[in-house]
Amino acid sequence: MLRPILLRLCWLLAAFPLAGANAAEPPTIRLASLAWLPYVGPNLPQGGLSGAVAEAAAKDFGHRVRVDYFPWMRAMQVGGKDPEFSGYFPAYYTEERARQCHFSAPMGVSTVGLAYLRSKPVHWQSLPDLAGKLIGVVAGYSNGEAFDALVKDGRQKVDVSPSDVVNLQKLLAQRVDGVAIDKSVLRYLLATDLRLIAARDQIAFHDKPLAELTLHICFQRTLAGWKLQQNYDKGLRRIDIRKIENDYFKLLEARARPGPAN
Repeated sequence: MLRPILLRLCWLLAAFPLAGANAAEPPTIRLASLAWLPYVGPNLPQGGLSGAVAEAAAKDFGHRVRVDYFPWMRAMQVGGKDPEFSGYFPAYYTEERARQCHFSAPMGVSTVGLAYLRSKPVHWQSLPDLAGKLIGVVAGYSNGEAFDALVKDGRQKVDVSPSDVVNLQKLLAQRVDGVAIDKSVLRYLLATDLRLIAARDQIAFHDKPLAELTLHICFQRTLAGWKLQQNYDKGLRRIDIRKIENDYFKLLEARARPGPAN
């Protein structure tokens, strides 16, 4: 009779340290994303600006964030369906996506517009003015519902590429007339990407935006995804997103500033 009791006691004693170790580790929100600098990127501080905001909001309710990187189309597929993931980000809000996932509250704003060559400016006041232009876009990106609708209806010609950098290289080679791109992304790439730095004075960003789009986490359309979205939104309301953004860009500028000469 004593032996079974001793065995049970040993099992309980062995289990307690494991339970304590697991309790010390906060639960993880695993998200799929792409390298979209400065918003997200594996080599950026805190995983990028959107990564810093997501981490702060998750920390508010005792979670941490883990990001896995893929091409954007793949990120949406994996983050939206794979049970190992909770969702994908940073995603623009669209009605179609809203039917497929639980959108978080806005965690930032993206100004999308046209990059063009200074030597070949693009003049436009309304979207129909762009009908005769070939515009470079990234596969899977939304560039505002009005622009996307024209593309879907075949009224706007586009050239699809896997990344913003490829689109800008096509622009420099005059294979497209303009490129739909986020203003902060363009600024970052022209300041840091070795493939583009030498040509940065050739590229301009049009004053008229295509769209002002909010950024979100697209949580999976499951009960668990809905619960995460609810808690995450509470976390977003309790953090100062504007301060995080300002501090983050100061950090990036400090990193980009050349150090003192030896």
